[in-house]
Formats: sequence, C-alpha cells, structure tokens
Amino acid sequence: MRDSNYDLIQLFATEEGLAVVTLNRPDVHNAFNAELIAELTDAFKSIADESTIRMMILRGAGASFSAGADLDWMKRAALHTKEDNVRDAMNLAEMLRTLWEMPQMTLAMVQGAAMGGGAGLVAACDVAVAMTDSKFRFSEVRLGLTPATISPYVIDAIGPRWARALFTTGEVFDGAFAEKIGLVQYTVANMQEMTKMEEHLAGLVFSAAPGAVSDAKKLVADVTGEVIDKSLGHETARRIAERRASDEGREGITAFLEKRKPYWVK
Repeated sequence: MRDSNYDLIQLFATEEGLAVVTLNRPDVHNAFNAELIAELTDAFKSIADESTIRMMILRGAGASFSAGADLDWMKRAALHTKEDNVRDAMNLAEMLRTLWEMPQMTLAMVQGAAMGGGAGLVAACDVAVAMTDSKFRFSEVRLGLTPATISPYVIDAIGPRWARALFTTGEVFDGAFAEKIGLVQYTVANMQEMTKMEEHLAGLVFSAAPGAVSDAKKLVADVTGEVIDKSLGHETARRIAERRASDEGREGITAFLEKRKPYWVK
C-alpha cells in the first residue's frame, strides 16, 4: 500500500503491514470538519481493502488527539437546511462505521483532548491507549445537542449506565477515569511509555494470524447481546471448526507442535 496525499490527515504504511493515520490539524486541536471526515473515511476504506495491512494506528498531531467538532464548521451548520445537516451527520456516521468495521486491529493513541467526536473515534477503535492526564468530554448537551452518531460505539465501550451519566452531565474526565470505565484499555504517564505500549501491542498483533484477528472481531460483534442457548453454541462451534480447518488454523497448530513460528510472524 502506497502512502496517500491528503490535506488534513497523514497516511503512511510500512512494508511490514502497519498503517498510521494522523489527524493533521494541530492548530485547531484536530477538530472535525466535513473535509477531515471525508479524508478519514477514504483512508479507512483504503486500509480496510488492503490485505497486506495488519494493523492501523490512529493518532493526532500536536497537543491533542481531537477536540471534536470545528467551531467554524458548527457555525456554518447552524445555517444549513435540515437536509444538509442530515447529510453531514450521515457522513460522520459512515466514517465511524467504516472505522468500526475495519478487519485489521485498530489502535488509538490519545494525548491532550479527546472531546465529543474525538472520543467517538477512540471508542470505535479496538484498543485505545491514553496519557493519564488526557482530557475527555461528551460536551454536546452544553451546546444543545446530543452525542448521537458516536453513541453506539461509546455505549458499547462503557455501557449504558456510564454513557447516561457522561452524556447528560458533559463532565470532563481524565485518562485514568477513561481507563476505569473502559473507554480506553491502557493509560501511560509519558510519551516514552506510550511508545513502549505501542510497540508492545504491535508485537502482539503481528504475532497473530491476520484472518483470525478479523474473524475474532466479527465474533465479538456477532455474539454480543445474544442469548446463550443451544443455537449460539452451535454457531460458535461452527466458527471454531472452520478456523481449525482453515489454512491459518492448520499452520498455527502445526507451527506450535513443530516449535517454530508460523508464516505470518516475520
């Protein structure tokens, strides 16, 4: 996959299969506007379609991950027709869904502010690492709005109880609290620790079979909320049986028995 040229984000990929997407509007703390949303959607789709990419890291340039919606964009939106606002909202929803559905493992690396839609990006990634002193907020109610488009991902991450509390109060909370409620899985104290955590997680991902990673993500999505009954047992048994018979499954088991690395570990 070749690096792509964008105006508001940066995308590069390594030969080993790592893609890095950087929100690149540091002067406005990587706030969302229509152009940024469109570029992220395009980048996520391009990465998802590239079979050689095994992991994507999402980060923000400068002091913040993302401060949410751009104020100038919001001012213009207030003058838009209902149809224009629906289109803008649908574009944001598509961007988040595209990120959520990516077959690769996705990792958000958070520093500074992750507000509103920025926190939604964090929730839509598989794994998130945040600086302990980073700041999160679902501030939409303070503007007379609701965090509607990000809500499926945030509620999936932190549950309805905390979502109800944080959506209605608009309270600011730090990375340590974000870890406590499940919005991020790991916190670090400084950039050196963040780099080490990034390398650690990348090492784990690149030791895993890429097809199995994709199927594991689908498994969580499909099983969540289902009744644990005989039908679900049959479905999960079918899935593991298919994995055992797959090329990756056969290779993984054989490599383990032969005490060697499988072909996907370089």
